Amino acid sequence: MRKRDRFLTGILLILIGISIGTLVALYTINDDLAPLSEVRYTEITKSESPFFEDEELADIDSRFVFKTIASNVTPSVVYIETIIPVNTDEESESGNFWNRVIPRRARTVGSGVLITRDGYILTNNHVIEDAVDQGIKVVLNDKREYPAKVVGLDPSTDLAVIKISGSNHSAITVGNSESVDVGEWVLAIGNPFRLRSTVTAGIVSALSRDVEIIDDNFRIESFIQTDAAINKGNSGGALVNTSGQLVGINTAIASQSGSYQGYGFAVPVNLAMKVATDLIEFGEVRRALLGVSIVSVDYERALQIGIEEVKGVEIVVLSENGAASNAGLELGDVILKVNGFDVNESNQLQEKIAVVKPGEKVDLRIWRNGNEFNQSVELKILEQQQVDDLVGIPNSTPEEPESQMFELDVDFHEFDLGFRVVAIPTQDTGNVQLIISKVYKYSEAWNRGLKKDQTIVSVDKIEVEDLESLKELVRKNLTKNGSITFEVLDEDNARGYIELKDN
Repeated sequence: MRKRDRFLTGILLILIGISIGTLVALYTINDDLAPLSEVRYTEITKSESPFFEDEELADIDSRFVFKTIASNVTPSVVYIETIIPVNTDEESESGNFWNRVIPRRARTVGSGVLITRDGYILTNNHVIEDAVDQGIKVVLNDKREYPAKVVGLDPSTDLAVIKISGSNHSAITVGNSESVDVGEWVLAIGNPFRLRSTVTAGIVSALSRDVEIIDDNFRIESFIQTDAAINKGNSGGALVNTSGQLVGINTAIASQSGSYQGYGFAVPVNLAMKVATDLIEFGEVRRALLGVSIVSVDYERALQIGIEEVKGVEIVVLSENGAASNAGLELGDVILKVNGFDVNESNQLQEKIAVVKPGEKVDLRIWRNGNEFNQSVELKILEQQQVDDLVGIPNSTPEEPESQMFELDVDFHEFDLGFRVVAIPTQDTGNVQLIISKVYKYSEAWNRGLKKDQTIVSVDKIEVEDLESLKELVRKNLTKNGSITFEVLDEDNARGYIELKDN
């Protein structure tokens, strides 16, 4: 046999041996010689107990108490539905049979806060002011429903009190708005967009804000500003601190669209509770009167009068026989503090006086000719005819009642975007002026900045000459474009352009 053949034969025998060995091993293997891994189910550890208790987390950061606050406060915040009439004066005078038989109505929503266990609810005036008889329904957090009656309204602070039956409701704990500081955490609780019991969190962004949203000669605005999200439907809801105490009544949002865009405003609870107490006890607000008109001291005025710091409010008018005059205050006096609290803006002084009852005394810190001293003043009661003496409100002529406006046989129309226009004949030309006589709060027109007493000149660059052409242009352009742009003139003939959208 040749050498090469022997080599190949050897390799073949080796391969055959390996194969036979493998087969023998497969047939003879057993668990004892080659045990397999046993698969077992392991037990998963579960626990309902948190790693940190709520109290421990609260010590770490105040935000960790939000859950507890929401749980405790939400039952005291209620959902309010109000039925309001939507018939316009024009429809009533037109003699439309069906509008008289079946009046047109709309349903609006808002929030309120239970301040007593026997059912007194603090809310905004604009939430319930136009309600029809028996047109207010309150829904509690546990979904129980109650009819509500109006106890009293105060348009000057945009506050109101309503009442439901019952004696064991979840009343909120009232705090002190004077202790609220910029930067502290707050929660806004209400019913935005009909979403019940919504809780949002933010910080106090500023204090004593005057944003000119209350349409009243006696308006008092000294809002708490917050970046907690507040939207339509939050009005009348609660602003609470990290102790779960009520510090404000949510009232308005800073927005051109009508929805939250960064800031909201709340009436300080000290002012709100003074109003609520008066409404419950007397059915009206009894407001204290200092008997001065004042202006905030700015930098230039501080230099003129020689005051070292830019602070305080200066008395520019003293009412004869008013509280301030009787106490010896003089023109040019600068009020620095009221009962120990700084007042550096007119609206701050208004708020501090508004929380005091007529007949009570306030302690004023006065600057006069370089000297500071304290002066006690006994406040008088504000009578309706004393508009000119109201603190911080300039002299003005009271408006005639709207019912008198239409005795001149003028034509008018209510637009769905939230404003009324009257056509006033001009004596010299025989033409008419299209004047905005009313802008409804929180409407599209109000949100976009349309103002009462402005004159409409054109719509989308088309000049309007009478009320009928205005109505037709508004209707056509809204249908076609979904928006309209008014060219308007104010009382000083300043020209402006305002776009309204049909949302």
